[in-house]
Amino acid sequence: MENRLKIAQVAPLYESVPPKFYGGTERVVSYLTEALVSLGHDVTLYASGDSITSAKLRPICRNALRMDPNSIDPHADHVLLAEKVLQDSGQFDIVHSHIDYTAYPLLRRMETAHVTTLHGRQDISNLQNLYHEFDDEPLISISNRQRAPLLWANWQATVYHGIPENLYTFNESPGRYLAFLGRISPEKRVDEAIEVARRAGILLKIAAKVDNADREYFEAVIKPLLHEGVEFIGEIGELEKNEFLGNALGLLFMIDWPEPFGLAMIESLACGTPVIARARGSVPEIVEHGATGFVVENLEDAGKAVERIGELSRRRCRETFEKRFSATRMATNYLAVYKKLIAAAEPSAPDDIVAQAA
Repeated sequence: MENRLKIAQVAPLYESVPPKFYGGTERVVSYLTEALVSLGHDVTLYASGDSITSAKLRPICRNALRMDPNSIDPHADHVLLAEKVLQDSGQFDIVHSHIDYTAYPLLRRMETAHVTTLHGRQDISNLQNLYHEFDDEPLISISNRQRAPLLWANWQATVYHGIPENLYTFNESPGRYLAFLGRISPEKRVDEAIEVARRAGILLKIAAKVDNADREYFEAVIKPLLHEGVEFIGEIGELEKNEFLGNALGLLFMIDWPEPFGLAMIESLACGTPVIARARGSVPEIVEHGATGFVVENLEDAGKAVERIGELSRRRCRETFEKRFSATRMATNYLAVYKKLIAAAEPSAPDDIVAQAA
């Protein structure tokens, strides 16, 4: 294959690639890796040993760390991961890191072209000093809004997440419920999703993970709201999402934090299911107001959006997903960045050779 690249994908070790249940970053790394392989590139995936991939797997730990009782200090595994990538870096045309800033001190000293996709929020005060120091490190954002706290950083591109086109099935005839998908935490505002559904008189089904850090919040705030009209399903895997999202009238995404992307929104669109979401973070970039959903500010707006959800074309939701949020489109956009960085990293000819050629 002409222009076949040797690419290292460096995944976090908290979840397998793809994750067994919840895990946005690892899921995206899996979709990207498989799309790059299908496009004919030579990909090596650095991940936990229980990962499944058609790329070459370079395991760093035996099992994903989140569910491993022997994982006492996950930072140790990630420092080891960064070192192993540095040792192998000469084998690749480009190294693509998804482990945030952990690897920056080593990446800075790497001769191989490299780039880091940031998957989390960047509005954390002590990141400012870090990125002033590492202002040479090339970065990719997953939404334009994600960049806002660090506009002066070395951004190369924004690449929206994508998922395989055949992963979810278009459903033009949904059931009679609203859906919440994701994680139980204060900023995800599942309490407001429950209130929107209650006011509309429509069943809300909640498929959500409860982390140990949010267990007290779930017990004290959310559990008392799980009355008639609310069905709590718990954490679900990828196979179950197709039916859960496809049969929903709409996805409620009433977040109250600067969401960097929000994978659940494009999963919903892939099923043809519109999204009702609060205008925070990436939401206005993902949801086309009045076309693939409604971008709202408060409970009243959301209630009106539920009343109008039948006006939206579910087929248009699916078509928008195919055009903007497929895994192939994501991989193609990343390849454009890779090639630019590889070209920039190629050593220039010495001046005397250039002079002789002239």
